[in-house]
Amino acid sequence: MKRVTLFAGHYGSGKTNLAVNYALELARAGQKTLIADLDIVNPYFRTRDSEDELDRAGVEIIVSPYANSNVDVPALPPEMYRVTDDRAYHAVVDVGGDDRGALALGRLSPALREENNYDMRFVVNFYRPLTQTAEAALGVMREVEAASGLRFTGILNNSNLGAETTAADIRAALERARRLSERAGLPIAGTCAREDLAVALSDIDNLITVRLRFRTDWAIF
Repeated sequence: MKRVTLFAGHYGSGKTNLAVNYALELARAGQKTLIADLDIVNPYFRTRDSEDELDRAGVEIIVSPYANSNVDVPALPPEMYRVTDDRAYHAVVDVGGDDRGALALGRLSPALREENNYDMRFVVNFYRPLTQTAEAALGVMREVEAASGLRFTGILNNSNLGAETTAADIRAALERARRLSERAGLPIAGTCAREDLAVALSDIDNLITVRLRFRTDWAIF
């Protein structure tokens, strides 16, 4: 397990929900944990929406004061540098889904590369409009890598249709996840599913069950 885990992907991939689930899992395991929200663009599914639950678990929360503003790639507040500087903590980072979010991560990338103790997961939902194929998802992956100055280390297949998702929907996206893995040269770190689908999908390698913590009219994991 790496000290820093970064969740990045296109808008609507579900990375914030996965980041919150993972931070809570670390805290339950007794790890000193902080979660940093670098998603300065997306007004939905924000880490702050789970602030009470994270507080109760003892997870420290760091949020940019520029969140939801029109400031173009702002300087990070000093608290954000705890991700790299405070090595007593496991850090979970929710990275923005477009170039501005990835560029914000770029401010931390030199220190992350120097420590070399991070995992960067590409979260993909093959049911979202701009990542419906392995080729399109790979394009998004390369754009994030170029903007952030960091390379992904694994893929999280988070393909879903929100509350309407069935086990068949998740199975239908597995082949696209495999193609993306082959083209990117990266392992599938996990396939994500709601807790109530776990039994029906128990034969899938590296199945990760998650709790849906954010809802809107088009709720996703």
